[in-house]
Amino acid sequence: MAPLLPPSRPGIPGSGLAKGLAVTLRTMTKRSHTAQYPDVQPELPPRTRGVIGLFEENCTVCMLCARECPDWCIYIDSHKETVPPAAPGGRERSRNVLDRFAIDFALCMYCGICIEVCPFDALFWSPEFEYAETDIHELTHERDKLREWMWTVPEPPALDPRAEEPKEITAARKAAEKAAAAAAAAEGEQR
Repeated sequence: MAPLLPPSRPGIPGSGLAKGLAVTLRTMTKRSHTAQYPDVQPELPPRTRGVIGLFEENCTVCMLCARECPDWCIYIDSHKETVPPAAPGGRERSRNVLDRFAIDFALCMYCGICIEVCPFDALFWSPEFEYAETDIHELTHERDKLREWMWTVPEPPALDPRAEEPKEITAARKAAEKAAAAAAAAEGEQR
């Protein structure tokens, strides 16, 4: 059976050391690009993942984010509230009301699964990254702090102008045009 590794050639003693020193000397002569971080803020890409922001109005307390989180770092508490009927003769409805929404960033691994599974677009990536604390227990941020970070979320990129209009928007536009035409026809008949 043939050997798997090629035979090693005897080299000049110390040639590896000379190559390493050459790399070190080349690096020493180049200018460094150190940014003085606290004084100079870094230039971040527009869609940087920093922390998770909460748009509380969209949250329906469906608990998908907490169930899908691999670290179990999302804490949600809610209660049911009865809503009166919208029309007379209707029945009362119950809905979940958010009491607590907290994320423990000491446990979070920033995978983004919670943001992806949220069906109501209540969670977003914020580019904020300066939230260090002196105590690890203070890294659990409640919904007030998450709501503050929501306002730093950048606008999504614009759609391609040559792209086909989404089916939902097309259907909504046609329905609006049809309703406006019916309203105009009804107004014309009344005159």
